Parts: sequence; C-alpha cells; structure tokens
Amino acid sequence: MEEPNNKNLILAMVLSALVMGVWLILFPQPVPSVATTDPAPLVAEADASGTTDPVTGQPEVAPVPESARLTIETGRLSGSIALRGGRIDDLSLTEYRETQDAGSDNVRLLSPYGETKPYYALFGWVPAGSLTFDDVPGPGTEWTAAADAKLAPGKPVTLRWENGKGLIFLREISVDENYLFTVTETVENTGSGDVTLASYGQIARHGLPGDLQNIFVVHEGTIRRTDGEITETDYADIPELAVVEREATPAEVIDAATDGWIGFTDHYWMTVLIPEQGKAHTQVTKYVAKNDIYQTEVRNPAITVAAGAKATTTTRLFVGAKEWATIRAYENEGGIPGFIDSIDWGWFYFLTKPIFAVLHWLHGLIGNMGLAIIALTFILKLLVLPLAYKSYVSMARMKELQPEMEALKERVGDDKQKLQREMMQLYKDKKVNPAAGCLPILIQIPIFFSLYKVIYVTIELRHAAFFGYFQDLSAPDPSSIMNLFGLLPFAGPAPHTLMATIFLGILPLILGITMWMQQKLNPAPTDPVQASIFAWMPWVFMFMMGSFSSGLIVYWITNNTITFSQQYLIMRSHGHRPNVFGNIRSSLRKKAPAQVVEKPGKAGKK
Repeated sequence: MEEPNNKNLILAMVLSALVMGVWLILFPQPVPSVATTDPAPLVAEADASGTTDPVTGQPEVAPVPESARLTIETGRLSGSIALRGGRIDDLSLTEYRETQDAGSDNVRLLSPYGETKPYYALFGWVPAGSLTFDDVPGPGTEWTAAADAKLAPGKPVTLRWENGKGLIFLREISVDENYLFTVTETVENTGSGDVTLASYGQIARHGLPGDLQNIFVVHEGTIRRTDGEITETDYADIPELAVVEREATPAEVIDAATDGWIGFTDHYWMTVLIPEQGKAHTQVTKYVAKNDIYQTEVRNPAITVAAGAKATTTTRLFVGAKEWATIRAYENEGGIPGFIDSIDWGWFYFLTKPIFAVLHWLHGLIGNMGLAIIALTFILKLLVLPLAYKSYVSMARMKELQPEMEALKERVGDDKQKLQREMMQLYKDKKVNPAAGCLPILIQIPIFFSLYKVIYVTIELRHAAFFGYFQDLSAPDPSSIMNLFGLLPFAGPAPHTLMATIFLGILPLILGITMWMQQKLNPAPTDPVQASIFAWMPWVFMFMMGSFSSGLIVYWITNNTITFSQQYLIMRSHGHRPNVFGNIRSSLRKKAPAQVVEKPGKAGKK
C-alpha cells in the first residue's frame, strides 16, 4: 500500500511546482526597454476660456538655450539648478552607483534638455483674469540669483524675477540632508490693482526610462496618494488615458481635498511632488504624444493678491532612492501621510512590510545581509513552529498506523470504496489528519512570495553583499559549473541566459541537495510513477530557481535545512528514526524496498 506520507509530500511538491511555474509565467525576468525620443521641454500656454484653472493648455515645443546654473552639493546629492526656468534638472546620487564595477558612474536621476532622456522638475505660475503668460514666470523664465549662491543643507538659494509690471516673484529652494527639496514661491504685488494667478509644480519625463523592468513584480510608472488612497498607473497605461474635459492630451485629473502627493516611481528611485498637506489641490497625470512626454503635476487653487500684498505657496519635491528608513521618517516626522506606501509592497503587504522591517533590523544588528536573511528564516520558522509541529506529529502518527492500514487492506481486499471508508474511520478514531503533511509547504508559499518581493523591490538588497562570489543578493548566483565556480580562467555564462540555466551556480545546487535530503526522511513510494515524480522533483526545482535572486535561494536553503532538522527530531521523538542513508541507498537500486524506517537503536529493514 502507498504510504500517505509520500502521497502528501508529492502532492505538496507538485502544488509548489505548479505555483512556481505560474509565478515564472506571471513574473518573467526583466527585459530592458529603451526609448529613443528626444523632444524639447514644455511651455504651457493660457487656457482660452480665461478661467483660473492652471496649466490647462496644450504644451508647445520651444528650444531652451544653455543656462547658467547653481550648484547642488549635499552629502548624498550632487547636481545643479538651471536659472532658465528655475528647473531642478541635474541630479545624481553620490552613494549609489550604476553597477558594482570599480569606477562605475553614480546613479543619475534627473537630466536637462539636450541630453538623451530629459527628466526634470519645474515650477511656475499660471495667469488668470487680466494677466497673460508673459506676466508670470514659466519654463523659459530667466531667473537671477546671488553670484555665490550654492544649494546645500541649511543653505537655501533664492531666485528672483520681475515682470516689469509691478509683480516681483521669489523662489526659495532648500534641501535637507537626504532627498527632499522645499520650493517656496512668493509673489509680491507692487502695482495698483489686484491680480489673480495660481502656482503649479510639474515633473516631466521625456520617453521611457532606459532600465524599465517590464515585470509585474515591481510597479513602474506614476504613483499618487489622494485623500488617503494610493493609485498606481503603469507607464504603458498612461498613453491610454482618456482626453478629459479642459485637457488637450490624454490625462487623469483628480481633485484632492486634504492630502496627497504624485510623481514617478521606478524600480529603486522616485521623483514625487508633495503639495502643502491639509489643503485642496489638483493632481494631474498626462501624456504628450506629440513629444512622447510623461507628466505629473500639482496644481494649486488660484489666489488673488491685492495691491501692496504678498502671497506664498510651498511645494516639496522628493528625488532619490526609495530607502525604507528615509521614507518612513518623511512620513512620521515630515508630515507626508502614507509615504511608506510609495514602496511597492505587493499583494501580501501585510506580510511584506513586517518581514522587511525585521530584515532591516537584523541587517543593522548583524551587518551582513546574507546572515540577516538566514536569521530571518530562523525567526519565521519559529513563528510557524506550533503549526508545523502539529503537522510533523501527524505525519509521525501516520507511520504508527502503517501496520493497522496493512491489516485493513488485507481484510477488505479489492473493495476500494470500503477501504476508503475504513481508512477514514481509522483516521478519525486515531485523530490523525492525512492531509497534514502538505501544511508546512503550503505555509511557506505566501512567505516565499513576500520575501521574493522584499528581495527584488527594496533598494536595501540592491548590491547587498554576503561573502565570496555573492556581492549582490538581489541578483542570481554569479558562480557556475561551467568554470568550476571560478577555478577555470574564464567567465561563466551571463545571467538569465539558457547557458546560465543549464550551468547552475553553487547555491541552486545546494538547494537541490537540501530538497533531496529532505525527501530521504521517508522511503520512496512503491508506485513507480509516484517514485519517479518523487525522484525528479528536487532537481526540477533546482533548475527552476536557478535564475532567482541569490538572497531568495539563501532563504530557501536555510528553510530546507531547518525543516529537515525539525522533522527528523519530531519523528525520533515519536519512536521512529528516519534511516536517511538507507533511503538514499535504496533509491539508487532498481527496486527500492518497501520500508527502511528504524526504531531507535535498531537497524532498519532492508
């Protein structure tokens, strides 16, 4: 008779393989996408209706000459501000590099018009009433600043422009020690009549990012929070937006009553506009097909400034890495509600968030991300131990029922229906759950997916080292059988290629071995078909997971090792000592014996 333990394990492994197969179909490896457009920057024009809604006209193309610049220099940022337009359009992250190669360039987030893919933030005013666009500063305005002005934490810079008709505009830009700019716009009316105008902030991205991942596991595109609700729009969906009233291009226009923010989010980086919280504003996502420009905007309500009076509006701009601790501080201490949700936590956010929080704490404590993943695995296994213990106990008790089940089979003969009824009654009388063997693996599925999300999405895993070969736990194992794991004087195959799938690294091999060893806690099934499935499953998994992030494989190896130890000890505590080496020897023979489980202190049957 087939052992229920083997049936359960096979069922669990087949189910896991099915889930993994679906996962690989839904979340394939990233394929870079390259856009080739190089359009000119935007210049907004007035709305023909003369109403006070800002930035409603069709953007036009206008050449922008080279501009004088103010230097940006902080501990984490370097770049410059263009005085033409007062644009923040040149920004690099000094603590992040494009690759791990020595001398690799710093990650550059913003770039001005004239380069391959312009990407910048600009601010301005939109006229209403008797004012025209020539009366307010916009993308092409030539601002002035002090000759020695240099933007640094605690050292804001002030830009100035006068329209010659009684309006003086000041723009103060400050930056903190991380990634947050504060742009304070002031208009002073020195004329004799009231004026009406509205301020705006805009992020413009020309073409798609060159390192677009194009996979479901990470959101890339626009992200916005509107009165407590998070909305994500993929880059591919932005051109499909409808042309709404008062817009000349595909757009989404949302009015926020109290709080919110909007911008672009990529795999590891983000650029977001944050208006004054607690105040009404309008959030806009649009696509200018003519120039292949993706835009997000914050439009503030129109204000009327009396003669002799001033008015001020403030908008913050986040440009930087999606670091969990930094973003959480901006939410908790900087008054940006829901900002932590700008990180794409996924469907299992209720698991992903706490898992990452614990991993981040362990990394700070240990100082090595690979060891932190191993420690996290122990903690997760400890949390599910009560449930796993019951499952392993049930599996051990199933073995105790083997003699009674064999006798039952002899008694009922070939009457399968009666055999099934009698077996169910036996399970009920002995309080044994025959399906309990699947439970430990089923528990691991949401944890596995959540950890996959954490390792792939969070920047803290990017270029995170373990030891030796493993200097980036977010990338696949760089070692390979092809060059004997670096002993031969040539490189292994490139990641995500067929050769890399065939000539695996050392971590996938260890993973396959740990799964195979875990199998050997039980004898092979007597049924040849089940035995074949049972024998091939670890190696199928090994190749399936060969291209996964090495940090994820470290987790799975640790998990398998702990599971093996737990199950071995629990089975021994119930009077059964798994004869692992005997089962291995049996599996190598043409005909495996029916049973190789020993009582403590006695040799197993062969």
